[in-house]
Amino acid sequence: MTSTVAPAVAAPESLRRPSLRSTVLLVCGWIGPAVIAVAFAGWLIAGVLPFPLGPDDSQEKVVDFYASGMHVVLGIGLASLGVSLLSPLVAAISYLMDTGGPGARVLSLVQLVAGTVTAVLLFVPMLLMAIIAFRPERDPEITVMMNDLAWLLFITPIMPFIIQNLAIAVSALRDDASPFPRWMGYLNCWIAFTFSFDVLALVVHRGPFAWNGVLIFWLALTTYSVFLLVMGLFVRHQALQPETAPTDEVGRPLEVVR
Repeated sequence: MTSTVAPAVAAPESLRRPSLRSTVLLVCGWIGPAVIAVAFAGWLIAGVLPFPLGPDDSQEKVVDFYASGMHVVLGIGLASLGVSLLSPLVAAISYLMDTGGPGARVLSLVQLVAGTVTAVLLFVPMLLMAIIAFRPERDPEITVMMNDLAWLLFITPIMPFIIQNLAIAVSALRDDASPFPRWMGYLNCWIAFTFSFDVLALVVHRGPFAWNGVLIFWLALTTYSVFLLVMGLFVRHQALQPETAPTDEVGRPLEVVR
């Protein structure tokens, strides 16, 4: 009796190389850490960090900061590029949220809109700071007014950030089919709570509740960095998960026709 060996069947090309979905999600996942790295580098170059200007700083100190050299414009420009990277990560989070159960589409759209608004609210203050540094010889009162506008716009519009965090939290905590673990829902609730103090910067000029204070600037900066890092790494983790090939009603793989 002669035995025969069936010839090996080569795996389809789509299973041998990463899909477009995985590649795009992987890139979007790295956006989170990239925003932190690029924005922090820009703020350090400009001198915004580690000691940002405060609302009680003198007119002379504010003018001297923006007139101190080309590094201010270059650093703020780099920071504006960093925060502008945020949109792909927001889109990837919404894509993953949309894979949940009934109602996931609404939550994903809420997160998408709120996250897009946050990207704009982070970019516009950087643009205003760059405009101030572009002509530092202008009237000092105008420089101080524009500096106040940039910082208050950067710190106090908190609701889009909170709405984004709560949309992710609801997905994680209430949607049984959500890709997000429950601990991520609690984390986003905590981050949303830390933003709630920021509106006090509109009335406080010094101390921990001023726009450069510990409970306003530094707390929000820390928790938002945690948000970007955690969400970015989670999107990357999801991108590396093996995809399930589509099957028919009896479990046979379906051939994708292009």
